[in-house]
Amino acid sequence: MRYLLLAAALSLSLVPLRVPAQEGSRLPDIGSSAGDLLTPAKQAEYGAMMLRELRNYGYLLEDPLLDDWLQSAGNRLGANSDRPEQHYTLFMLRDRQINAFATLGGYIGMNAGLVLTAEREDEVAAVLSHEIAHVTQQHVLRGVERAQRDQIPILLGMIAAIVAAQAAGGNSAGDATQAALASAMALIQQNQINYTRSNESEADRLGIRTLSRSGYDVDAMAGFFERMSFAMRANEGGYSAPDYLRTHPVNTTRIGEAKQRAEQIKRGMVTATTSVPGGGERVERLDPTRIQASPPANANPLLPAGLRLDNPLDPIDERPGGQFAWAQERLRALSASTPDLAVREYDALRRSSPTGLSDPQRYGLAVAHLAREPALAARELDDLLQAHPDNVWVALALGEAESRSGRTAQASRRYDELLRKMPNSRPVVLGYAHSLVEQGTAESGKRAQAVLRPLLARAGDDPAFQRTFARASELAGDTHRAAEAYAEAAFLNGRPEQALIQLENLKKRGDLDYVTRSRVDARITAITPTVLELRRQGITDPDVQRR
Repeated sequence: MRYLLLAAALSLSLVPLRVPAQEGSRLPDIGSSAGDLLTPAKQAEYGAMMLRELRNYGYLLEDPLLDDWLQSAGNRLGANSDRPEQHYTLFMLRDRQINAFATLGGYIGMNAGLVLTAEREDEVAAVLSHEIAHVTQQHVLRGVERAQRDQIPILLGMIAAIVAAQAAGGNSAGDATQAALASAMALIQQNQINYTRSNESEADRLGIRTLSRSGYDVDAMAGFFERMSFAMRANEGGYSAPDYLRTHPVNTTRIGEAKQRAEQIKRGMVTATTSVPGGGERVERLDPTRIQASPPANANPLLPAGLRLDNPLDPIDERPGGQFAWAQERLRALSASTPDLAVREYDALRRSSPTGLSDPQRYGLAVAHLAREPALAARELDDLLQAHPDNVWVALALGEAESRSGRTAQASRRYDELLRKMPNSRPVVLGYAHSLVEQGTAESGKRAQAVLRPLLARAGDDPAFQRTFARASELAGDTHRAAEAYAEAAFLNGRPEQALIQLENLKKRGDLDYVTRSRVDARITAITPTVLELRRQGITDPDVQRR
């Protein structure tokens, strides 16, 4: 299968993409056959199938806190893009190459290396806004049109291009920096899509506009390009650049255009300076056409005038970039090949800094210690929580450390308090439930079920939720629910044939009630077309075949 995927990727990269060039600021004509090739629903279906297959290969780095941070940035940008009605699904890959890509259905992937190389969230947002522009202008769909015209299975080609690019990179911290020299903005999918120069220029132009609308620094795009270009020049002769960068280099023209666009946008802005708690000022550039009067202090007519209620659901600063340092360090710890390598990486950071580790870096080191030395991690996190009492990243890690070090009662009290403040927070709910199921008792299983159940209705595409709910139901003695959830987890992890087998076996049980049987029938009906489509594309489950 691996050789087949690589062969498909090679086939896709060899055929030139025939897309007419776009001149000036004119938007492309999207009234071509590409718009009729796949319906939006079919595009979303292919994107979801690709994501499940990547999960099956083990390429994804899935963590509730990181997932929510990345998706929040994507939602902010997507809402301010040229197609705000499009749903964007963002996901992280564990590879430390510096890369990002967009594919069908608004699915956008980002490598861990890109976030680790960025100096601030604005630079990550610049890359995401560029990828979103590829989606809004249907550059991806045009590539698929070419692939289908050449009789290459769409899904197989999408996965193959990503697998081939991921297999070409390294995983160490040093490799992340080296990869940045050659591939920082090179899209994985460009092996398949081969974007034209006009596509890239258009994505830059529309991306920086989305960046501005979303409240990010418009200088971030040119700044990231410039650092990348400098690194590439410093490494000439020592690293072979991908084909994309040979034909679409991050050159002085592209950097200059990004700077020029940023200046044009800033000239149309007004500057607002506001004081912040604790001293200091915040300087913001605002679009005068989008400035609105502030809402009244109390927008709820049912509450007394002048009463202001703080929102307990978002204890972290929600300004763009407010969570970046904590997300970056959690990602550094979780993307390392082993916890020991992560610890050594932080030791190197400590030695290289005259002031030692920053608080977010101390947090990352504690996360690295969680797997092997939870008591040590708990002590470090407890100190950090004293300094950052409202930081949910630290509080959740401390709850996990307490649970793993045997202080389950203290961990439960901490999780209960977090759940009271943030009842709909996926990271809090999953963290608490995971801590409970690790206790392995029927009582803890029932409590985990109760914690998870409020999110059940919107967890249909959440494998972490389904795995945890399955185990909780199993501990609680709810075997039917456990079997359903295990089947859902198998489906979401790229094993639809196994999910189908599990559901068909569950259906054979004689003790199913009418509601459960109807639910199982509905899922069998929904999953069967996916299995048939994967077989048509040439993708089969080897474990099922061996049986």
